[in-house]
Amino acid sequence: MEKEELTEKIRQRARKNFSLGYNCAECITEAVFSLADTGMHVDAKRCATGFGGGIGLFGDTCGALVGAVMAVSAVHGRTELPAGDDQKEIAKRSKEQLYGKPGIYRIFNQIPNRFKEKFGHTLCRELAGKWESEWLCRDHALYCREIITETAGIAADLILSDKDELASQPFGENVENLRD
Repeated sequence: MEKEELTEKIRQRARKNFSLGYNCAECITEAVFSLADTGMHVDAKRCATGFGGGIGLFGDTCGALVGAVMAVSAVHGRTELPAGDDQKEIAKRSKEQLYGKPGIYRIFNQIPNRFKEKFGHTLCRELAGKWESEWLCRDHALYCREIITETAGIAADLILSDKDELASQPFGENVENLRD
């Protein structure tokens, strides 16, 4: 299946998941774990449950954004620390894996930057603030469904892209001291 076709399937499954009653984070993890080769069992989506509503309706980082990070981590995340006997050398290589160029954090930094570019904020309370007094209304649900759909597309794009190329991209916002 082509990248564009699989990306669209993930987007649409995440969108449908919201109509089925999954929360924002679950929508994306379920869609990705079901349709992409992540090595994760679809039941791992339950790790996303608590992130709905910006972590249990606290209003912090949008659950769709967290679900996307979880999904991308399933593909591009680390499975273990670098090998070796010297703990200082292991820590040095670990730091390089994360912060270097290439570095894994460069992949994950793209998620909130793309999200913020599209939606203006990353916090649930900012995204959904106008529905604070009527949280369960139709307009709020439709807005969240769009966020879920678009964010699933961001996750799918990163999952289906070359890891080395992604890990060599420049950092975006909030990492001034690590810019290339």
